[in-house]
Amino acid sequence: MQQKLIVIGGGAAGFFCAVNAARLHPNLRVLIVEKSNKLLSKVKLSGGGRCNTTHACFEIQELVKKYPRGQKFLKKAFHQFNTNHTIEWFEQRGVSLKTEADGRMFPSTNDSQTIINCLLKEADKYGVEIMIQTEVKGLQKKEHQFLLATTNGKQLNADFLCIACGGYPKSSMFNWLLGLGHTIELPVPSLFTFNMPGNKIVSLMGVAVPNATVKIVGTKLVEQGPLLITHWGLSGPVILKLSAWGARKLSESDYRFTILINWLENYNEQSLREIWHQLRTELAGQKMYHKNPFGIPGRLWNYFLENAAIHSDMRWADLPLKEQNKLIKELCAQEMQVEGKTTFKEEFVTCGGIKLNEIDPNTMQSKLVPRLYFAGEIMDIDGITGGFNFQNAWTSGWIAANAINKV
Repeated sequence: MQQKLIVIGGGAAGFFCAVNAARLHPNLRVLIVEKSNKLLSKVKLSGGGRCNTTHACFEIQELVKKYPRGQKFLKKAFHQFNTNHTIEWFEQRGVSLKTEADGRMFPSTNDSQTIINCLLKEADKYGVEIMIQTEVKGLQKKEHQFLLATTNGKQLNADFLCIACGGYPKSSMFNWLLGLGHTIELPVPSLFTFNMPGNKIVSLMGVAVPNATVKIVGTKLVEQGPLLITHWGLSGPVILKLSAWGARKLSESDYRFTILINWLENYNEQSLREIWHQLRTELAGQKMYHKNPFGIPGRLWNYFLENAAIHSDMRWADLPLKEQNKLIKELCAQEMQVEGKTTFKEEFVTCGGIKLNEIDPNTMQSKLVPRLYFAGEIMDIDGITGGFNFQNAWTSGWIAANAINKV
């Protein structure tokens, strides 16, 4: 009798598990069950519609450092399937990936539809069935069969089950799968931007600096990278990385905390003081508003001068010590209050999910329930922005498929 695998979730991890299982195990019937009417929706939106497929990070030792949660688990998993394998898998199917300056990798077409079409074509080639608008509301294991109850009244059964339905923002949303005995690490948001209502910096929305350092006061959390001012506060890779590493701690503070920003790539407070006399001498007769020696955007420079109470006619040679100290502080250790967060567009990710000590990283199989597998963000794994969450999806989906084939 033909055996059947049901994959719950029609996203990156679910599809990768389904198409690889169907290819590796031709006698297996494979069905994807998706609760919405859209397949691969995060793939479609990712990277501004280009799909940040993975990241050009090829050493496992370095790759695992990009995951605030799941490092030990992934260290084992990446030995089976990592960035190199992802590139090769897509290339074998006619999809070449290109690397951008920051390491992010996209399909060379610059179009996420290329990745979607590849996965859909693979599903079609190996006879993967797809059922949309079907939400699973209950799960049971009876002897060697999984019984699934769905919201549209269908009863489904399977010999193998892979749960790849993504992360949930609320712990109550995991209830439907708790009947199988697994426990949940409380979910909280990761990858979000910082809100600063009422702060006058928001008037500079659209201004960006290529390499700022941001520290969360009272913690060891500090990151460096591009920083973008938005109409609600601060965003950009440096903020998203901080939000990922600080996901739990920042949730505990109800997203109210203080940050220190160093806007200058090559200086700190001390080193800037050391060269200040030289700057004053070189620029002596020039008006400060007209001469910005740091290469930061003009609007941002004027904002710092205003904050330091430096009037529009002030020349470099005439800057009083009090205003000088204030300006140095503004540039290298500006203190700001954060009061809230905004989910970062399509990159919505949760920290939390199925506890990793209940899953075997070599097979993605549950340690509690034989023939139950997990893939993607449903597990307590999340990466920083830059293609790392997709890499976890491809890795875990492939390992689950490969393990199912060997049962």
